Amino acid sequence: MLDKQGRNIDYIRISVTDRCNLRCRYCMPEEGVQQVPHDEILTFDEILHLARIFAMAGISHIKITGGEPLVRKNVTALIKDLKKIPGIETVTMTTNGLLLEENLPALADAGVDGINISLDTLKRERYNELTGTDGLGQVLSAIDACGNFPQIKIKINAVTLADFNRDEILALALVAAMKEIDVRFIEMMPVGLGRYMKGYSQDEIFARLTDALGTPEPLPKGTGPAEYFRFPGFRGRIGFISAVTHKFCGSCNRVRLSSQGFLKTCLHYEDGTDLRSLIRSSMPDKEILSIIESTIKNKPAGHDFGTEETAGHEKKIMAQIGG
Repeated sequence: MLDKQGRNIDYIRISVTDRCNLRCRYCMPEEGVQQVPHDEILTFDEILHLARIFAMAGISHIKITGGEPLVRKNVTALIKDLKKIPGIETVTMTTNGLLLEENLPALADAGVDGINISLDTLKRERYNELTGTDGLGQVLSAIDACGNFPQIKIKINAVTLADFNRDEILALALVAAMKEIDVRFIEMMPVGLGRYMKGYSQDEIFARLTDALGTPEPLPKGTGPAEYFRFPGFRGRIGFISAVTHKFCGSCNRVRLSSQGFLKTCLHYEDGTDLRSLIRSSMPDKEILSIIESTIKNKPAGHDFGTEETAGHEKKIMAQIGG
């Protein structure tokens, strides 16, 4: 469906849990966060119910997120059921990769179209420092195992952090040279703990890569916000998701559903609609659809990242809002 800006909103990120088995320092405090009671989290039946209504509203692409979605039992069955909904064209998933390898056969059987793996460093000590877990080996093993499932599109998402992994930008990019995997560099966004951290801009990373690898070929965009390039001799693509320095609000096609059923139309703002209360009150689907359409239609024209902190600035950590 079209919002007031004329953008076709056809993509939703659905968080299935606020829980995560990592403590990435730009996402979650070392002490963790107070966990949401189980009865406040949407059930899989409720997610499927809402997904059918979203499909009626014109949503055709779903990404399953968390927290870490694989910590929720039977999430692969949910993906399989989402794939059966008329109008849903793709179902993809984000993961930190720790539990991925053991779940790959079930994910393939469910028909998942793509998996995004978060990986900011290839050095074991740094991974431990960043995430609080000695799990790099598990993630790298899972990435290798993905080669056994060529029908699943694999992307690596890397956040660059000042004074932390600048010297690994080239090494991370070279994963896309050796494998049919996209490596996407994501600018640090001033959301939650990210407000206190600095990363590197797309232009800084792009210049570093072109100096080392030559001039890349620009490629068409996909269903998401990433800009893609292919460097000479690369099997995979290099992507950039740069919400701060290359603002893409004018073409934003996504909304988010939190694990507690809150529909957010922009990552920056806390505005949205509580759909959990509507569905649990047995409101007719037609009325819920109308409310969803009204919420999406009023999606903000854009965020104000990169300006001084403003009223309404989202302060929740990414794990709580399906980042």
